[in-house]
Amino acid sequence: MKKLKVINLSKYFLVAFGIILVAVLGSVFVYLGMDYYVLVTKPTMWVPNIVFPIMWTIIYFIVGVVSFLAIKNKTINKNTTILLVLNGIFNVLWCLVFFTLNQPLAGLVFIVINLVLAYALFINFLNINKYYGLALIIYPLWISVATTLNVAIWILN
Repeated sequence: MKKLKVINLSKYFLVAFGIILVAVLGSVFVYLGMDYYVLVTKPTMWVPNIVFPIMWTIIYFIVGVVSFLAIKNKTINKNTTILLVLNGIFNVLWCLVFFTLNQPLAGLVFIVINLVLAYALFINFLNINKYYGLALIIYPLWISVATTLNVAIWILN
């Protein structure tokens, strides 16, 4: 019985560590590319900069809560874990490519992949528990907004 508790705690730890790692790496790459981002031409209708960290904080919190609930209820599966990892990887890669490397076209490739993965993660959680999926809908919707903004920057620059 004690072994089961240790395994469950390690799953919670891995989810929390993964979310923090993605958030920190993404933030570092965004910060490193901020000089570039400030200078690019953006559409006149633009999301205020303050909205980005607020939305990402909400998204990371929801992903964590939904993942923890799935672990607690023993409904998290291998596909969910793979999708969580892939979403994290492509989220970080987009920040690196778009901001740090100043490559909006290459960034577009990464964010479109991330968008597909975000919807796949949403559907996966929806199949596990409809409330988990509904809570997570904010993530693919926000990636959709970010994809649109990435396209606009690529076109305008």
